[in-house]
Amino acid sequence: MMRAPILAGLRRLALAAMLAVASLSAAVPDVLAVQPGEMLADPALEARAREISAKLRCLVCQNQTIDDSDAALARDLRILVRERLMAGDSDAEVIDFIVARYGEYVLLQPRLSRHTLVLWTAPAAFVLLGGMLALVLFRRNRTARSAPAPLDEAEKARLAALLKDDD
Repeated sequence: MMRAPILAGLRRLALAAMLAVASLSAAVPDVLAVQPGEMLADPALEARAREISAKLRCLVCQNQTIDDSDAALARDLRILVRERLMAGDSDAEVIDFIVARYGEYVLLQPRLSRHTLVLWTAPAAFVLLGGMLALVLFRRNRTARSAPAPLDEAEKARLAALLKDDD
């Protein structure tokens, strides 16, 4: 009997702790792996470099941008992006240069091409197939719940005998 209030109090305490941690982690800014020595002196060029870096995947970490990764290859890519910008390349030229060297996998959001068509259409296809499957199962379930077949004469006689025995 005493355990219920204690468990309820512990649940409230755990919930409060989780909410506190979540709110604190949301307030902390993202820590980037970009070192001060890598940054460009021109704020406009640095902003362009950050924008480009946000589109490029770290080939070591795979699910981080090159700005977020501490890997040596990510550092090399960040420096390469900044060198190309300093040379006067446009954003598209920088991205094309890196894709030409490292392949399209370096892009966090792959381009639409015949090679990536399945990647782009698969989510919609899965949703469509799932909806069709749900519709088929729903219709099958509805027909299974239809009225039962009427009793034949033998079943009626047996039911009458059972009801008669109960009286």
